[in-house]
Amino acid sequence: MANHKSSLKRIRQEQKRRLHNRYYAKTMRNAVRKLRATTDKAEALAMYPSVQKTLDKLAKVNIIHKNKASNLKSKLARYIQKLG
Repeated sequence: MANHKSSLKRIRQEQKRRLHNRYYAKTMRNAVRKLRATTDKAEALAMYPSVQKTLDKLAKVNIIHKNKASNLKSKLARYIQKLG
């Protein structure tokens, strides 16, 4: 167990931040999953901007790496392009 007041506070802050980050990461994964499950091109095109915005926001605050966001966006764009 921590011996200093500051380290106890740091533990509380990290725990709160971890839960916050996990929530947004999970939300992002679900959005990506939902878009990939879509077979209608018009619907996928409508969903893509919001998913892209979410990925960019999470990359900006380092919840996910910027390259991961980039890779996901390009893969999703390619997926939408292939839908007929």
